[in-house]
Amino acid sequence: MFLNIIDGRAVKAMAVNSSDLGPVPVLYAEHQSWLHAWLHRRVGCREQAADLVQDTFLRVLLREETLRIRQPRAFLARIAHGLMVDAFRRAALERAYLVELAQLPEDVQPGPEECLAAVQALREIDRLLSGLSDKARAAFIWRQVEGLGQREIAERLGVSVPRVHQYLAQATLQCYTALYGAPSD
Repeated sequence: MFLNIIDGRAVKAMAVNSSDLGPVPVLYAEHQSWLHAWLHRRVGCREQAADLVQDTFLRVLLREETLRIRQPRAFLARIAHGLMVDAFRRAALERAYLVELAQLPEDVQPGPEECLAAVQALREIDRLLSGLSDKARAAFIWRQVEGLGQREIAERLGVSVPRVHQYLAQATLQCYTALYGAPSD
């Protein structure tokens, strides 16, 4: 047994016989180059496209259910698209953080280690909140980071205060579940 790191999480993996992988090696052999070209056209970087291809097939390998794929390219493109969107969102979050840091006076700017730790924390927060709608994610961040009240958040989002309360409850449950597992009733 060994550990793989996926999206910042350690995942147990077993050394397996290629016959135990089912249709995945065939799927990889038949569609890897197509998927790489498809991603390269979208991200504009061969290396990033290659990383996303590998992440896509890793997700396929880690799927619990048996693969019965009728349209393999559509299936792979859907997984790869989600990974690509996640990567773009993380990059935008990092850029926003670095822009904010650049605006601080030089004497209070954090060192490289602190910057790296902050970026890693932002990635983890983004991963924890990735299952939420944009409005729920924004409500949670405004509440936790900026300390806004529910009325202020409701005004910013153009929704009711009870809806903000629901968003915050969803985000809290999402974080709790990601950290501790599903709550027992």
